[in-house]
Amino acid sequence: MYPKINDVLYIQLDTGDEKEAKIVYKSRISDMDDESMYMEVPLQEGTGRLKKIFIGDELSAYFLSEGGVKNYFNSYVLSHHEDIIRLVRIKKPDPDQITKVQRRSFLRVQAELEVAVIAKDGTQFLTKTDDVGGGGVSFHLKPGQSISEGSLLTCWVLIPYKNGAVEHVPFEGEVVRVKQLPTNRSIVMLKFNHIVDMERQKLIRYCFERQFDFRNR
Repeated sequence: MYPKINDVLYIQLDTGDEKEAKIVYKSRISDMDDESMYMEVPLQEGTGRLKKIFIGDELSAYFLSEGGVKNYFNSYVLSHHEDIIRLVRIKKPDPDQITKVQRRSFLRVQAELEVAVIAKDGTQFLTKTDDVGGGGVSFHLKPGQSISEGSLLTCWVLIPYKNGAVEHVPFEGEVVRVKQLPTNRSIVMLKFNHIVDMERQKLIRYCFERQFDFRNR
């Protein structure tokens, strides 16, 4: 069961920032086609501020059906669309992906990919990712390595596809959290500050390939 035109969507975004992921935004569905939903630019509840969102941003949304039932689904931003007002085009979920049970797993997959990291002070190293997604990545630090929350990093990640093709995806990101592990290692959680849309789509394609593999195991 899909929402109807003019139905309100309640949205939470995954930017890699846990605090921001808890903020609820409201939007309204303006149009739909076979592949997409077109929604108005979201507003933050309580403040009425417009929320700027980017291609590839992952979101968890729900709409209300008859009787006030909440219907949840996950999606991501495909593009922006200029009509009478500016619209955001998001991926239309399959009907069986709409559930009455809240799911906050965004389009992020576990993956050990090679990533090169360059800090503003010139520190640079190669390491492996812990997970990747359209909104950011996380990667491992070895004992003795240190990166502070709020640091700005320039990186590229090596993406191998099932067809044998390999892509280098460059991006700039901000460290939103450093999680210490019992093994004296730590994981750096990074949200994208700047990534070219075409490069973000390469990451999203990889995530879908990985999710397909997981479902078919």
